[in-house]
Amino acid sequence: MKKVVAFKVLLMLALTVASTSCKKSSSSKNSSRATGWQINSREGGFQYNTDFKEQETAPGLVFIEGGTFTKGRVQDDVMHDWNNSPNQQHIQSFYMDETEVTNAMYLEYLDYLKRVYPPSDENYRAIYLGALPDTLVWRNRLGFNEVMTDNYLRHPGYGEYPVVGVSWIQAVEFANWRSDRVNEFNLEKAGYLKRDAKITDVNADQTFSTDTYINAPTQTYGGNEEIINPQSGRGRRNSRTDAEGNETGIYATRETGIISPKYRLPTETEWEYAALGLSELRSFNLYRGRKKYPWDGQYTRSGKRKYRGDQLANFKQGKGDYGGIAGWSDDGADITNAVKSYSPNDFGLYDMAGNVAEWVADVYRPIIDDEFNDFNYYRGNVYTKNALNEDGTVKVVTSNDIVYDTLPNGKVIARNLPGEILQVPIDENETYLRTNFDKSDEINFRDGDKRSSRYFESFGEDDDENTNESNNTRKMYNSPKHSITRDSLGNIIREYDKGSNRTSLINDQVRVYKGGSWKDREYWLDPAQRRYFPQDMATDFIGFRCAMSRVGSKSKVKSKTKN
Repeated sequence: MKKVVAFKVLLMLALTVASTSCKKSSSSKNSSRATGWQINSREGGFQYNTDFKEQETAPGLVFIEGGTFTKGRVQDDVMHDWNNSPNQQHIQSFYMDETEVTNAMYLEYLDYLKRVYPPSDENYRAIYLGALPDTLVWRNRLGFNEVMTDNYLRHPGYGEYPVVGVSWIQAVEFANWRSDRVNEFNLEKAGYLKRDAKITDVNADQTFSTDTYINAPTQTYGGNEEIINPQSGRGRRNSRTDAEGNETGIYATRETGIISPKYRLPTETEWEYAALGLSELRSFNLYRGRKKYPWDGQYTRSGKRKYRGDQLANFKQGKGDYGGIAGWSDDGADITNAVKSYSPNDFGLYDMAGNVAEWVADVYRPIIDDEFNDFNYYRGNVYTKNALNEDGTVKVVTSNDIVYDTLPNGKVIARNLPGEILQVPIDENETYLRTNFDKSDEINFRDGDKRSSRYFESFGEDDDENTNESNNTRKMYNSPKHSITRDSLGNIIREYDKGSNRTSLINDQVRVYKGGSWKDREYWLDPAQRRYFPQDMATDFIGFRCAMSRVGSKSKVKSKTKN
């Protein structure tokens, strides 16, 4: 009996101590180390997600832990391009799509645009048409490929195949759309948006934009209070009632941790680092060697006993050989193949060699300027800011404010969609006395502008004003300048640049694409190889995948004490 009483006393003491320590822990966690004030107080004040652990992996992505690696050529440069010289780079941790974006994924995007911005309405027609992949890329003047032209995008037989015929501009717009849809769903799950409003209530005048929700939440969904402040809001993670009975935390902010970073195209350096998957060559703090492909070894066929002789990627094996001999050395495809048809690399990424080449974010230049920056290298920055109304509020695009642009190839695209915040270039308010950037468009920094350009025929530093017309042929990146104009009736007039003094195909509108494709020989499977293509054009062998930046810790696994 005495033992039972003693046990109960000890149990009560233990529970009391645990309860007290929990209260102290909770109290200390919600107490500001700067002021001592209480955070997340019911009476109001500073609200912050003190329970946040780490960034959740968004749909379709896998985690890539960043690090240092040698970017550039790892085998003989048989093309003599000299555009991928080895250089040391460091990459922050990020996320990347497990596979290329598939036809089914892209069709979901097209379906959304068609429902929200019906092409039957003249005001929205160009939105849907501008997003459609170019299915005519499959045609060949000496080949019969109409089955792909008619079926590749929409037939379910090709549903899990990588989408092609998509320009760099279209890939960027898909990533922007995907960002908004994922954040819209996250906010709905957290109780900040009306359930299923993304399907039942959405229209051209009632849409969700992540930037708009962060900067002007009351203008999201056209200001529909029923959607952005649902009655079920009592279940919001950050919702509280102050001492006077007023609800606070109605709208989610970045401080809640619910709003995810945006999907985007990976940078060239990120893509190459992810494709190499160097972790299998790591020995302590060194890499034991170089990698020729995303897999270990010097050959394109598997050496494992179970799969010995099987091709590890989908590529053109020789002249007139897009797949091999049927039933024997076949790689399983003659054009593209379904994603996940081949083994992933060490990061868990599929088809980082073969299947389709992939767009990356960078503007192409022959040389990587690693002398100026070797951390998260990227060329293509164009800095913008939110446009403001006269009263200081952000300017949200309406159905009457959509800005359309005619590309050099004559295709019309929408530069912004209703519900988004209008973007304008940054000005002196953001650049004055800064040392890290000085203008909105930094694409030509240290390359191509007057302060950094060189003429390839001499080492003179003459400015454009001091040269005559005949010397303009010596300029770097002197690419053809085709133009699109419209007559008084709105008909497109295409004017080709037929000048004979052009010296390059490179300009600020050509983007890098990486990786070999079903149409390429083995040489291009090397992740270090890089090529370029106009950002407004598409092919039957270039697709894309999305990436997302990592916020917070570099690693998902807490590092252990060394030695």
